Amino acid sequence: MLTIDHLSMEFSSRPVLNDITFLVNRKDRIALVGKNGAGKTTLLRLIAGEYQPTGGRIARDTDMTVGYLPQVMLFHDNRSLREEVMSVFRQAPEEQDEARFIAEMDRTIIGLGFERRDFDRPCSEFSGGWRMRIELAKILLRHPDLLLLDEPTNHLDIESIQWLEDFLKSSQAAVLMVSHDRAFIDAVCPRTIEITLGRIYDYNVNYSRFVELRKERHEQQVRAYLNQQKMIQDTEEFIERFRYKATKAVQVQSRIKQLEKLERLEVDMEDTSRLNLKFPPAPRSGDYPIIIDELRKDFGEHNVFHDVTFTIRRGEKVAFVGKNGEGKSTLVKCIMGQLDYLGTLKIGHNVKIGYFAQNQAALLDENLTVFETIDYVATGDIRTKIRDILGAFMFGGEASDKKVKVLSGGERSRLAMIRLLLEPCNLLILDEPTNHLDMQSKDVLKAALKDFDGTLICVSHDRDFLDGLVSKVYEFGGGRVKEHLGGIYDFLRAKRMDNLQQLNSNSRDSRNKPDSQPTVTRRLNDGQSPGKADPEGTSGALDYAAQKAAAAEKRKKEKMIAQTEEEITALEAEQKQIEQTLASPENQTPEMFRKYETVKHHIEQKLYEWQLLNES
Repeated sequence: MLTIDHLSMEFSSRPVLNDITFLVNRKDRIALVGKNGAGKTTLLRLIAGEYQPTGGRIARDTDMTVGYLPQVMLFHDNRSLREEVMSVFRQAPEEQDEARFIAEMDRTIIGLGFERRDFDRPCSEFSGGWRMRIELAKILLRHPDLLLLDEPTNHLDIESIQWLEDFLKSSQAAVLMVSHDRAFIDAVCPRTIEITLGRIYDYNVNYSRFVELRKERHEQQVRAYLNQQKMIQDTEEFIERFRYKATKAVQVQSRIKQLEKLERLEVDMEDTSRLNLKFPPAPRSGDYPIIIDELRKDFGEHNVFHDVTFTIRRGEKVAFVGKNGEGKSTLVKCIMGQLDYLGTLKIGHNVKIGYFAQNQAALLDENLTVFETIDYVATGDIRTKIRDILGAFMFGGEASDKKVKVLSGGERSRLAMIRLLLEPCNLLILDEPTNHLDMQSKDVLKAALKDFDGTLICVSHDRDFLDGLVSKVYEFGGGRVKEHLGGIYDFLRAKRMDNLQQLNSNSRDSRNKPDSQPTVTRRLNDGQSPGKADPEGTSGALDYAAQKAAAAEKRKKEKMIAQTEEEITALEAEQKQIEQTLASPENQTPEMFRKYETVKHHIEQKLYEWQLLNES
């Protein structure tokens, strides 16, 4: 169906993909994995036709259709949700039965978390995350032969992720997706393609099995690399020892040519996933860090939740889950004292709270470097591991010397997470902590949280992250909070059974009575809401401010790209100079070879930074 044939891609002469070849067959479901900046999004955009390759070709069946969901989209349409999704039906080249299409449309957009009362709302009222769901619904309803999905679960709650998972598994389309949701791609994709150092490795297994095979491959790489390094060292020692002996001149020259022709082996960037990150000790809290009784929160006439009663014991690790807009973040803000409420909410004796939310990144000192930000809060033995910790969270090498002011929003969030991990606390509250973390960083964080001897509240839709971490789940929905004992998959198994019963009752209710409450108020004031009406007419000013901020951010990124390119040019000039020096046998010393490898490593790091800037 789709052939990638010796494909190469460069940006301003910087290689991103290098001579890659693979096939996508009908009904294939492939997870595209690799470190941030490896070229995953670039590959999707090449297949979608947004980029043209610098080498090789992409061949597809003449009648093949493609649906592409990018990470970032621009929205301009003010049609209603129903009209926007129905536009897919009007654009369809073949005749379809309208009634059948409408039924399918309803199932799709309800499965993605919308309600019937949302259908006539203007799309402009929905937040970016909910607009992404609208675009996803349009793509799915077109029934393309190939789906290209770039982080499709980023703005979905657990129930919507499960719906999308089931949909993709039963779909007739081939799927090529990028996702950091391990449970999602494990369930959907029986094939995994890794992009690393511009090359690909194709595994006919799911992600979990791929990790095991990749570990074996990495160990083989390391062994081969070390054997080659020993051979190089032995050869260099031979050259140095006999360089000036006439009787060995022929052999010396032969060894020199051997080194010149040698294809140097590379090993993937250092694997820090086994880094043992420990939280610092914190004072012991009281037996009950959180006590809530008959809690109620209203915004005007809208009730977010009511009659909420539960107690969290010291050392418990719990999850807050539920559909977006049901009050998870609102309750967290009540606990943090950021919102008022009715009822009782007590923080226990000697409780020291560590809190992570998306806006935590805005509180960082912009004039400090990444390293200084962490060094400022680190204490004890952990200070000797700062660079290892930064590397595990994608701040390796020279990235640790960046100023906070030049970091992207995702980078700032990761840095705020690292800082939180190093500050003494006995109650951690994490609101969607994994949104900007790749799988390796999530593994490091999860291992640290499992060893944390304090109390944890985690708001998350990432099933794999919560699995084995929490022992109790609080479900938010319908204005109530329900306690479920057991882990996240115990909850999901029970919830699947509940859903079948609720589906029948909901369908009967929707036929027999009209909606009684406008969704525009139901979703207010939870950090993941679709958005709200603008009765005071401030949206124009907000749009202008947003455009102005985006333009400033674009200029800043362009400046960073130009600066990075200048640094790469200087490093490449230095590399060329060293190569010219090494052309003379008398300069071929171990020190000079080490200098060459150091400069080469710096170039790779800068290229990695450059790729991140161009794909962000």
